This record gives sequence, C-alpha cells and structure tokens, in this order.
Amino acid sequence: MNIPKTSFPRIVIIGGGFAGISIAKGLKNKEVQVVLLDKHNYHTFQPLLYQVSTGGLEPDSIAYPIRKVLKGYSNFFFRLANVEEIRTGENTIVTNIGSLEYDYLVIATGSETNYYGNREIEINSMAMKTIPQSLNLRSLILENFEQALLTDQYHERDALMNFVIVGGGPTGVELAGALAEIKKGILPKDYPDLDTRRVQIHIIQSGDRILKEMSEKASQKAEDFLEGLGVQIWKNTRVTGYDGKTVTTDTDVDFETATLVWAAGVKGVEIKGLNAKDLLVGGSRIPVDEFNKVKGHNNIFAVGDVACMQTEATPKGHPMMAQPALQQGRNLGENLVRLLENKPLEPFVYRDKGSMATIGRNKAVVDMKNIRFQGVFAWFVWMFVHLFFLIGFRNRMVVFVNWVYNYVRFDREARLIIRPFNRNYNAFKD
Repeated sequence: MNIPKTSFPRIVIIGGGFAGISIAKGLKNKEVQVVLLDKHNYHTFQPLLYQVSTGGLEPDSIAYPIRKVLKGYSNFFFRLANVEEIRTGENTIVTNIGSLEYDYLVIATGSETNYYGNREIEINSMAMKTIPQSLNLRSLILENFEQALLTDQYHERDALMNFVIVGGGPTGVELAGALAEIKKGILPKDYPDLDTRRVQIHIIQSGDRILKEMSEKASQKAEDFLEGLGVQIWKNTRVTGYDGKTVTTDTDVDFETATLVWAAGVKGVEIKGLNAKDLLVGGSRIPVDEFNKVKGHNNIFAVGDVACMQTEATPKGHPMMAQPALQQGRNLGENLVRLLENKPLEPFVYRDKGSMATIGRNKAVVDMKNIRFQGVFAWFVWMFVHLFFLIGFRNRMVVFVNWVYNYVRFDREARLIIRPFNRNYNAFKD
C-alpha cells in the first residue's frame, strides 16, 4: 500500500461513511498515523439517494471526495481499497491492493440491502443504497416510459408504468412521494402521447403502519399525504417473490411490474475474519460494548450501522441511521485519543435528535424529543437539516439551488439516461 512506517500508533479505519469521516476528523493532527480505506473515493450522503434516483439531483451534489474532506491532516493516508479479511491474531488486514498491519482497527463499513435470504428478489429487484444503484434505478424508471411508448399491448404498458416499493420506512416513503410528484407534474409534459394517469405507485409494508419507528401521528399523517398523492399502501402484506415480472405476496394480491424497489431492510456489511458467532443473527451487526469496542478484542472497534451496542434502553442496538453513526464516530475519535494518553474512556450515550421524512412538495413529518409537527413547516425543517449535514459548501449550494428551481418550476432536470440499465422487457410481451 506504500504506507510509510512510523513511530506513531497506526489507526486503520475501514469505511468513509458518516462514522468513518467523523472518527478521522476527531484524530486530526494528533500523534497517530491514520489510514482510511474505502472502495469509493467519495463520501455519499445517503439520505438524498432517492432524489438521484428520481432525477431531482445529480450524483455529484450528494458525494464529496474523501481526500478533500481530510485535506491537510498530518499523518493521514487514504487508499482506494476493498478489505477482504481481518487477521486478528496478526493485527493485519488483507485488501485487494495488499496487506497492512494496525495497532488499532475501526470497522465502519456501514450497511447494505438485506434481502433476508431471498435470492430471487435480490437478483430481480432494484436496491438504492449506493450512487451506482441510484443511477441504475433512475435509468430504469426512464427506460420504462420510453418502452411504454413502443408497445400497443395494454398489459405490458401497465406493467412498465407500475412501480412497487417494498418497505414503508423513510426510504420507501420518500421515494414513493417523489415518484408521485413526477407522475403529477413531469410525465404529462414529457410524455404527452402516453396516458400517464395509468401510472401506479404501490408501497408494500409487512407491518400495520408505515414509518413504524416514528410516532403513530406521524405515521398516519404520512399515510394521508401519500394517499392524497395517489400512492396505494398495502399493509400487513409480505412480499414472497419477484421473478422480474410478477410480485407475489403472502395474500391473494399480486402485482405485474417491471420495477420492484427493495427498501425493506438493511444489514451490516460483513468482513471475513470475525467469526460468524461474533455477529448478531439477522442484522449481521457486530456486538460492541459501551466504548464501541468489539467484544473479545482489545484493539478493534466497530461504529455506525455495522455495530450493535445492546443496552437496557436499546436491546436491539441503536437505529441504523446517520445520527448514531456521527455521534459514535465523534465519541470514538475522542476515546482513541484518551486511550493513547492513558486516560479513562467515556462511554457512548446516544442523544436522540428526532426523526423525519418528507413526502414531497410541502409535505413532511418530524418527530423531535418534545415536539411533533407535520406539513409545510416540517418540510422546511427537513430541508434545513439535510442541507446542514451535507459535506461541502458547493454541495449545499448546488442542492439548495436545485431545490429552489425544482420548487418554482415544478421540474426535475436530471432525468437523464446517462448509462442504460438495459432491462430485458421480453417477459412482458405476449
């Protein structure tokens, strides 16, 4: 890897997400050597991926170069690499570009889509956890409408304009709201020779309400907003399969669709080397103590989505969202400095700053500790919070200008097929 030898302790961080970046910032110009590894050379602001998928934003407005984030940090090194194995007995990691020894290791690999072992759904559905996946979804959505223009078979056209989203969490709700706005304000202008009134948007939720992590009032208001936009919500329904054409469920309702978006769950990104018994069943999350130290290891830590800190207040660990990752990263960065200075570590205490979701133009729901509100004001709060946490002044300005333009013109000008997804449409023909 061409990492120079040093007399300083070497801290290796795997992952340049919210947690990894937060830790690196906490170690700025300390007497340590920091090596950050990621398979991408950019940090992704994941909460806005759905806007890339629906043409509201270009991908470079929610991505920021990792090297620029940490520019000017002394004894800091970034390498574009995919970590393949952790050899705990040797204090070594193995990557696709070589091996590297560490004094302290931080696993901040984040999360990936959880298909719960359903290989058919994994192969045929669309995920939305990375920028490439969001660009694929954007291309597929637009290609579906282009293909719908070319067929005179009504059942095929309906399937091409039928969108099924599995999962009623923030990702699914926000994507459904964005698609509903496209149906209302953009498709009639872009496709005047297509009956876009036949576009259908479905959310399938296995539980009895959407946004189940938020208050019942927020959940009900979000449902009202979505239904007002024409989105159909199917609760207490579980998807059992998707062969690329038909979505089957555990009820008597099936769906013919060319687009199934899987937003039903996430799991921690695993790395070979930590025994399977060390991972919690279900979410592939690594159990850690109150200092984010991996159980059974004195010099390995895990933070963010991949970590599970079980307490009486959080028996299933903290939510797999940006705020816990940011706060854990900040806490661990400070604790690593304390550890090197032989000072006692500070246990992590999560400060819940609330949850929010937007359901399109002038519609959002916000749950904070002592106040809950919905509607236009919630929508402005949602925009301000997301702009604040974006990395980089340019990104904030680009996103803000895009939002203002889209609001005034009721338009989404990033609806471009830059790289075709090339879906096989033959299955929908007679």
